[in-house]
Amino acid sequence: MRGNTNRRRAVITGIGAVTPLGPDVKSTWEALKEGRSGVGPVTLFDASTFPSRIAAEVTDESFKKYLPDVEHYSQAGRNTFFGIAAAMMAAGEAGLDHAVKDPRRFGIYFASGEGIADFRNLTTIVQNNWHGNGVEMPALLTQGARVLNPLRELEQEPNMPAGHLAAIFNAQGPNLNTLTACAASSQAIGEATEIIRRGDADIMLSGGAHSMIHPLGMGGFCLLNALSTQNEEPTKASRPFDRKRDGFVLGEGGGAVILEELEFAKSRGAHIHAEVLGYGSTCDAFRITDMHPEGRGGIASMRAALEDAGVSPEDVDYINAHGTSTLVNDRIETLSIKKFFKENAYETPVSSTKSMTGHLIAAAGVAEIIACIMTIQDGVIPPTINYENPDPDCDLDYVPNQAREAKVDVVLSNSFGFGGQNVCLVVKKFSK
Repeated sequence: MRGNTNRRRAVITGIGAVTPLGPDVKSTWEALKEGRSGVGPVTLFDASTFPSRIAAEVTDESFKKYLPDVEHYSQAGRNTFFGIAAAMMAAGEAGLDHAVKDPRRFGIYFASGEGIADFRNLTTIVQNNWHGNGVEMPALLTQGARVLNPLRELEQEPNMPAGHLAAIFNAQGPNLNTLTACAASSQAIGEATEIIRRGDADIMLSGGAHSMIHPLGMGGFCLLNALSTQNEEPTKASRPFDRKRDGFVLGEGGGAVILEELEFAKSRGAHIHAEVLGYGSTCDAFRITDMHPEGRGGIASMRAALEDAGVSPEDVDYINAHGTSTLVNDRIETLSIKKFFKENAYETPVSSTKSMTGHLIAAAGVAEIIACIMTIQDGVIPPTINYENPDPDCDLDYVPNQAREAKVDVVLSNSFGFGGQNVCLVVKKFSK
């Protein structure tokens, strides 16, 4: 399949997003161009005893107007709300209302992490039934069956957003969920592209949604020392590639893209945003929390994506970096780019939109692909904000602090996740 010009082509005809920067694509993109941060103090729970007390929360809930029936999803989590709203935006923009004549040719490949959890009731039940050195299980189960909501317990499963989306759109084709950590929604888009290429569907709704801004989510990352503790200046905390970076900022949100087979899209007169030209997926096979020190996984993934796209490093006009603002990730991603792009590394703009959105985990990749699409359309590269203190190990052109006008046709988007997951996507301005 690599570089095969005879295969079916996958194009993007609709986009939708809910992010800490805004309740839709337009507001998010304007904030990215302005270099505005979406980070602030945690309000979704009491984080006063946590070492990291900041996050990038979705605060504008006007996205809920896109939900077909808010009450119907009353037991669902924030991730489901974000995912459905983003998908409704994308489908509406793509004009899918009357396009799907055969629902078996319409599929879902969506990334999502764990859903809602009833922390309050669960902790109360455990406390009530804690005796001596452990929990009295029969009593705990009895009280749990009486107190816990079964639908809410079901909504913890990561496949639930994909299931809800299939029901909403009557998508009877392939339905899959992926949870490869920070690479998840990029992987979902890549795999959805492959489904279209091999002819198993004509339309795929893809993307991802996630919210880990809760005690267990933030607590886990705090134990890993992965989060920034620059609590005094939240908007300055996410600073990818900066020498004073000290960890990522946890975010939340959702994004969706409508992928269609090119001839199918053309036959119905759909507007085409861009083409997914290349997809590469590898694993570091090293440590679950560290990238390989020589960047072998990232390099292999970038190589695979560009070979799949049939383009060379000098063809890439912009790289949307994984750029988490952690000491190791930013240094090794920079090293990977320099090793793979060689003399072109210093000529290619690289920026991290996580400096503004925070890290949306399973939704990060799709949010960044949408930013790449808007970069191609508007000819504006979003900046890496908070880049104030140069790091000798991170010496590329990170588009520091201010957006830059540029002609951009080919974009590489990097997503590197815990577990050693690496996914790279090449997106190109559509041409006949």
